[in-house]
This record gives sequence, structure tokens and C-alpha cells, in this order.
Amino acid sequence: MSIVHGGRLVAQALKRHGTTHLFTLCGGHIQAIYDGCLDEGIRVVDVRHEQTAGHAADGYARVTGRPGVCAVTAGPGVTDVVTAMANAQRAGVPLICIGGAGPKLLCDMGSLQDMDHLTLMRSVSKWAVQVPSTARIAEYMDSAFRIAMSNVPGPVFLEMPLDLLMNFHEDTDLPATKAMAAPPRPAPDPRSLTATAELLAAAKKPVILVGTQIRWSPVKDELVAFANALGAPMYLNGMARGGLPASHPLTFSRSRRYALGNADLVIVLGTPFDFRLDYGRAFGGAKLVQVDLDGAELGRNRAVDVAIHSDSGLFLEALANASKDPARLTGWVAEVRADEDKRQSKMQAEILSNDSPPNPLRVCAELGKRLGKRDILIGDGGDFVATAANVIKLEWPQLWMDPGPLGTLGVGPGYAMAAALARPDARTVLVYGDGSFGLHGIEFEAMARQKIPVVSVIGNDAGWTQIRRGQVELYGEQRAVATALEYTRYDKIVEACGGFGVWVEKIEDLGPALDEAFACGRPACVNVKIAKSDFRKGAISV
Repeated sequence: MSIVHGGRLVAQALKRHGTTHLFTLCGGHIQAIYDGCLDEGIRVVDVRHEQTAGHAADGYARVTGRPGVCAVTAGPGVTDVVTAMANAQRAGVPLICIGGAGPKLLCDMGSLQDMDHLTLMRSVSKWAVQVPSTARIAEYMDSAFRIAMSNVPGPVFLEMPLDLLMNFHEDTDLPATKAMAAPPRPAPDPRSLTATAELLAAAKKPVILVGTQIRWSPVKDELVAFANALGAPMYLNGMARGGLPASHPLTFSRSRRYALGNADLVIVLGTPFDFRLDYGRAFGGAKLVQVDLDGAELGRNRAVDVAIHSDSGLFLEALANASKDPARLTGWVAEVRADEDKRQSKMQAEILSNDSPPNPLRVCAELGKRLGKRDILIGDGGDFVATAANVIKLEWPQLWMDPGPLGTLGVGPGYAMAAALARPDARTVLVYGDGSFGLHGIEFEAMARQKIPVVSVIGNDAGWTQIRRGQVELYGEQRAVATALEYTRYDKIVEACGGFGVWVEKIEDLGPALDEAFACGRPACVNVKIAKSDFRKGAISV
């Protein structure tokens, strides 16, 4: 038994919940937490902008399956992290943000960086609350982890005033709550499952869409077995990518429009009917089954035939057990495969191109050849990142991480730092647009100083191309403003920050540059001047 300060109580709670890293930008209000982390063996990782700290907590959660944690100082420290909280909320990712605050003793007296944090943070959090006393820190930390992982995962904000963190309390005075081994997950109700099984048995052309929520399922690693039992074409998006290997006969990606347009049954798991599915209009006249952890999402934007409030993996497990004769769908699978192969073949000329400057598809293909079995790929950008998502094939435990539906640029450095620390036996690769680099490129200094090796590959086309392409078509070249950039030497910026940088303009230099970046053992930037491509022509940007 010992008397410790509130910052140590925070660190002890983090350790109980399995947290290994705390992401932060220094501030006087939260220094006691750092001190506690040193005593508890939790690594404090500092960044150059609080938004990056929030994205790092998000990235840590995506890799580990547990909530990531960041700590930011009061006032502008909290306002800076709002974007990261909003991104995690929209993507359904669990994280805990601890926000400093002035002493409760000086409440409403105008202390340094004093503001109403809670009103601001409630709109981007599952739970935003001020911890009322030092004695209750452990209780509130337990609640934060529980709430962040319950139902649809998401971000939680805990405000901790300075005097609470500096005051002392017995560290054996623990609450009745404690860390849960795993959060409970809802399984499908029997009636809805029976209705779905009957629809599947009657369907001749079913399609299954699997979204990010599969990442939080206790049976996510059984996705291959579920696919084999169901026998239907499967499309995976978000963090579901890689759950089926690219070589699996039921893995499809490029033929989704054809499959949805011809399907007689579509089962959608953990993906809302938002812009990605044309607000529910992408399904044509097919029967529709929607599965989601959020019951309020069921039937939003589009009526469904069966609505199921369930964990995606538990639903697939139950449906697989009820499924019969998956071989009867062989003809339908072959029909979809023909369209998939046709669309994939159209990409081959650009993937195999030896032109200079390098074609963006060729750049992505060369990168994909060099990925190891546990490597993590992060997308931070628009046009080039979407190209990478279509070209590079992944298989779990490889991971794909991107902003998700909020479309937040600048996530890359935070995601990458967290991924490299959470999975040190793998390599972390950041696929960058040249526009996105400008948001948080200085974080390469934090990576170099703290010896966090990340390889970044920039597709440099001197513009915000995903926006500019449509802008030019709509308004004309002379009125396309605010979307043009220069072929800037971002590699020199990374070099100045202590990393490795190389500029590539010729195709023969691309492979050696990638190899050198992977071998250097430092944060690296391969800045590639890429050729123009129509591969993404017509892609939406709003």
C-alpha cells in the first residue's frame, strides 16, 4: 500500500487495461500522468501536434484491438484533438483521450487555457465527462475503457483537472469495477437468422459485403471458414480488407457494381448506407439484409427486408452453420469472376508500364511486391491512396488502415507511429498523397528522434488531384484554383528531420529506392514523381 499522486493512478489504470503506449504533446496540466507512466513502464510517445496524438491512439486501437490512449493539455490542446476524435467516432474506433484542465479550485476564474471542454467534446465522443476527484480516477478509467469498446466502438473523453492529478490517494483503494477480458457482443436473434437463412437458400445470386466492424468481432479470424460455408461472392472494405486472401475464389473487389446490379440478395455487414453505397441505392431490386452493431443504423436511408442487430462475425458464424449446399452458387461466382477479371485486366497495362515518370499503378505494384506477411499499410491521401487500395493485395495479419468515411487527411503519421510501436516485428508503410504530407509532415522529426522507423511513399503529382480533376472538368483549367501544387522535395524535409529521403523520377530508380528505404532502419520518404493516369477518372470527391 502506498500513497501516490493522481497521475500515477492514471498510469496504474492504463497498465491494468494492457496499455503499453501513451501518445501526447507536452503540457503543464498533464505532466503528472507522464511521471506515473515512467513508474508503471508505459512508454510516453510525444508528437508535434495534438491531432497526431489522437490519430496515434486511433491507430494503436486498429492494430491491437484495444483502445488507444492519448493525453492532451487544456484549451488549445483539447481543441487540436477534436478532428482525431471525430474521425474515430465516424470510423467506429475505440480510443480514450485524457484532457487536462485548470485546477478545480480556480474554476471560472480565468486560469491558463481554461475553457468549456465538455460541451465541445460531447459531439465527437461516446462519453465526455470530468473526473470529479482523485479518489475516483481508477473508476472513471475503467468506465472509459468499457464504454469505448461497448456496442459500436468509439472515442471517450475524460477531463482531469490539474489538482486531481497532483493530489494524492492510496493506490490500493480500487473500485469494484475492473478491466474486462473482452467486451460483450450481440449475436443475431433466432427469428432474423432463420429469415436470412431462408432468403439465402432461395437466392440464386447472393452477394456479401463485409465492413470494418468485423475488426472488433471475437471470431474475425474465421472469415475464410465462413466464406467457404456460404459460397457467395464477398466484398471487403475498410479494416475488413485482407480477411480473405486475394487468392481466395470468393474474394472480389473491382466487380462490385456488376455484382450488386445483378444480385437477388445482398447481405451488408457493419457498413452504413452512406455515400459508399450510394445511400442504399446501390442494391437495385435485390432483397436486402443489414447487420450492424448499432441498431439505429438499421434501415437508415433504405428499407431492408431483414434488420439484424448483431456482431458481424457472430452473424456470419451462425449463418454459416445454417447454410446448405454452397456449391450451388458456382455458376454465379463464375459470372462475377468474369467481370472481375475483365476489370483487373484493364489495369495491367498501367501496372506493367515502364514509362517515366512512373505510372501510379506501377508504383503501388512495386510497393506491394515488397510487403511482408505482417506488414501494415496506411493510406493518407486521395487519388494515389485509392489507387493503392485497388492495386495492393493484402491478407491478415497484414492490415490496411485509412481515415474511413470522414475522409480525414493527415491521419498518416499518427497511425504509422502507433502501428510501428504496436507491431515492432513488422514494417509500417505510409502511402501518401503529396497534398496530405503538408498537414503533419513535421512528425517525421518525432519519428526520427524516438527511433520509430516508418517508410513513406509519396505519389507526387503536384496537386490535390482527386479534387482538381473534377474541378477542371466543371469549371475549366483557368478557374481551377487552390488545387495545384509544385513537385516539392518532401524527401528533403524528411532528411532535415533526421530520416532518409530519395527523389524518384525514372522507373529504373523506383525499385532500388524502395529497397534502400526499407533497409535504412530510419523514418524514410520515397518521393515519387508520378505520371498522369485516368484510372481514377470519375471518382467522387464529395
